[in-house]
Amino acid sequence: MRSPNPNGRPRGQTKQSKLIQRMLEDAGDVVDAVIARAKEGDSASAGLVLSRILPALRSQSEKVSFDFDASLPVSQQVEQVLQAISEGVVAPDTGKLIIEAIQSLSSIRAVEQLEERIIILEARQI
Repeated sequence: MRSPNPNGRPRGQTKQSKLIQRMLEDAGDVVDAVIARAKEGDSASAGLVLSRILPALRSQSEKVSFDFDASLPVSQQVEQVLQAISEGVVAPDTGKLIIEAIQSLSSIRAVEQLEERIIILEARQI
């Protein structure tokens, strides 16, 4: 059976492309209406407008200073952080970040030590 339209569908004539074109044509009016409602005090419209023009606020960790000895074993390093939290020197969320950093560094060191041991063991077998 031959196609009833041998040249195919004309470019840009899909339902989706027509809908997108229609939305683009009306977009200016929609934006104007949302801004007008926001100016009238509609909080949902104001929130929508502000969410599009202002960057999202990100929390920023504060700088802290407390007695910390990085040469101690990991468990004692964490104890130092917990002590600083309990004394109010370090905020709990900041303390959590510090403890996570200690844990990450500890994991990295453990992997490095395992690699060194494997290299030594393989060298002995040769």
